[in-house]
Amino acid sequence: MKIFSRNFTRAEKVLLLILALILVGLVYYLAVDRPVRSAIETAKAECEALENEMLVASAKAQHLKKLETEMDEMKADGSDSYMASYNNSKEEVALLNDILSDTQQYTITFANVTRSNDQIRRNFTLQFRTADYAAMQKVIEGLSGSEYRCQVGDIQCSVVKEKDGRSYVSASVTATFYETMVGGTPDAGLPEGAE
Repeated sequence: MKIFSRNFTRAEKVLLLILALILVGLVYYLAVDRPVRSAIETAKAECEALENEMLVASAKAQHLKKLETEMDEMKADGSDSYMASYNNSKEEVALLNDILSDTQQYTITFANVTRSNDQIRRNFTLQFRTADYAAMQKVIEGLSGSEYRCQVGDIQCSVVKEKDGRSYVSASVTATFYETMVGGTPDAGLPEGAE
């Protein structure tokens, strides 16, 4: 091989061959080996991420299955309730009137509506009179077992004897109806800055 009218010596030819092999090795490393290793590492990382997602999805599925089982149990024993969308006050007042229809007299006092994110709390106080404790218990059970989510809080009751010898049960109950903003329409009754 002649370059510039000069023949390469055997040592130069070997050196050029070694340089050519190094150059081919470098090109192979940069063009093939390095991208393939990078792709393999990326694929491994994606595989681990997918496995983690599968574990999370499996845990969520198990949790949802458990919740469904609990809901089915609650429906079976009649202890489930419905969280209505805001503003359900007319239906709640109608329910209270139905529950209190067998009382001798009653007063319903609603407090201001409170809001925490999408959860609305409608606190109220009932004061009513019944002929006996069984009728009072029926009212309390009607509240706690109603179709709308209602939590009964403080209950105070006492027997009142009148001058003519008759007696009645006087009761005061604080409770809360829960509603949700999901599917509800905000109005002027919501607290300032609640949205």
